[in-house]
Amino acid sequence: MKKTESTHDAILRLVEQRGTVTGPELADELGISRQAVSLQLRRLIAEGAIFKTGSTRAAKYLPGDAAPVGRSLQRKLGIDGLDESAVYERVAVSLNLTTLPDNIEAIVHYAFTELLNNAIDHSGSPDCTVDIDTDTRRVKFEIRDRGIGVFHSIADKFNLGDEQDALVELVKGKTTTMPEAHTGEGIFFVSRAADRFVLRSHRLQLEWNRELDDIFVSDTRFLKGTSANFDIASDSHTRLENIFGEFAPEEYDFQFEKTRVLVKLLRASYVSRSEAKRLMHNLDKFSEVELDMRDVNTVGQGFADEIFRVFKATHPHVAVSASNAAPGVAAMLAHVAGQETAG
Repeated sequence: MKKTESTHDAILRLVEQRGTVTGPELADELGISRQAVSLQLRRLIAEGAIFKTGSTRAAKYLPGDAAPVGRSLQRKLGIDGLDESAVYERVAVSLNLTTLPDNIEAIVHYAFTELLNNAIDHSGSPDCTVDIDTDTRRVKFEIRDRGIGVFHSIADKFNLGDEQDALVELVKGKTTTMPEAHTGEGIFFVSRAADRFVLRSHRLQLEWNRELDDIFVSDTRFLKGTSANFDIASDSHTRLENIFGEFAPEEYDFQFEKTRVLVKLLRASYVSRSEAKRLMHNLDKFSEVELDMRDVNTVGQGFADEIFRVFKATHPHVAVSASNAAPGVAAMLAHVAGQETAG
């Protein structure tokens, strides 16, 4: 490194001179730590001066003007006899998805095949469309069918009151209209792997947002069938094995036995036992249930008692806990839990 040259400029010069270089090579050449190199590489990538290709261990860095332009693919596919794995293989070759970091390619592979399989098995549509866009920063894709609609399908299968009820069941996990062929875990894990994942059908839109750590439900204009939109940054540190490890951990033989339910999706205030029964419907399928109480303003004694005494007594195999409760809500839950313990 030249005496008057900054580390930032030295790295940029070496990348431009050599055309492709690794982090360890830069550290050796400049006589500095790999951590210091990594810091400058991240800054250069953010500036667009260089770009990264390959996984963390095998990552290579190239000049920014050598970065591939954004690539996209749109296809309309007949569903009869369609194989989601074969479709992904063709897409991966066309868009060179194998150059993505290993953790991102694994996530995109999993999400794409799970969502396409849902369209194949559940939509009742004769065809679907796939629309994929990639660049050096993000991978986005949409899978769209014109079938019966994901929320309507669940509401019809489980005799629920409306599609809003179906939406809540879907968020819980293990909800499938074909239990003989599906576990109901696909959308649950896909939603947690994405930076942003949106399911839209008929007049409802359900969005999972990693940055905001939240789930949003909104009304929208009518859309026939189902649209599933997946979006993840190419430099995301998310790993599938960590997501599976959280909700399908080793202590449950890596089975999907833990879930987290955002309680506010039903309402902001809960009073009655009937509301509690609706919330806890089908949660006896799990071994651990975390009720995320953020933005829930009020709970009644009957509601809390139904969950933390009645449900626990009738389903002793399910460990139920609450998180993110406001002080007043937490006090009511603790009061009921204390009564249950005393009893």
